[in-house]
Amino acid sequence: MAEKASGRVQSVERVFELLELITSAREEVSLSQLAEAAELPLPTIHRLLRTLMPLGYVRQLPNRRYGLGPRLIRMGEVASRQLGAWARPHLASVVEQLGETANMAILDGDMATYVAQVPSAHSMRMFTEVGRRVHTHASGVGKAILAQLDDAQVRGIVARAGMPTPTMHSIADIDRLLEDLSRIRTRGYSIDDNEQELGVRCFAVAVPGMPSLTAISVSGPLTRVDEHFAERAIPILTHTAELIASDVENAYRGS
Repeated sequence: MAEKASGRVQSVERVFELLELITSAREEVSLSQLAEAAELPLPTIHRLLRTLMPLGYVRQLPNRRYGLGPRLIRMGEVASRQLGAWARPHLASVVEQLGETANMAILDGDMATYVAQVPSAHSMRMFTEVGRRVHTHASGVGKAILAQLDDAQVRGIVARAGMPTPTMHSIADIDRLLEDLSRIRTRGYSIDDNEQELGVRCFAVAVPGMPSLTAISVSGPLTRVDEHFAERAIPILTHTAELIASDVENAYRGS
């Protein structure tokens, strides 16, 4: 294995770059596509893939294209739990300041998966089970996640996952969704207004620089979560997202 002067092992870096490229493609990719994206010779890419496949980290499909392997599923589940553990104290602070339930979700395939929640102390409150998967177009966290992607990527996710309507207020048209995402990018937060559950409003913001596209939210009944609530909530959510991103970055750096 070639080792750089910095102490980093080049072949290991190439392996993870390869896995990142397959992940970013969001579908199976060919050997030539990987070689072009990684700017590496075909034999090098082929050798790395042949090493990863028996270990279960990469799989080759019948059409000879490549996708992520099943061995990564368990690693992803553990990473999601750790991510939730890092975020929970910050979400608890959001609940303490705003009095409503706080959540965090990541993009998992073509769905948003909740990885952490701190519930409100109110008897009438929003509750979402950690591990629950929801469609991105009909949830606050989902739309905050989608707003981090370009329109072509959003169209791909919706085409694969569909656009079911949990309530009469849910967005059911891709063009309306793209218009909403444009507004979210401009103002910096998303709103789920009766779209996932009747009687519930949710405000969400993206968590920047995360290994998986991530968002946090605060949600509660319409009677408490109104426009005045948003004026307090958005700055708190934005600051909290920055704190979570900083904690995760420091953890990845080992500091």
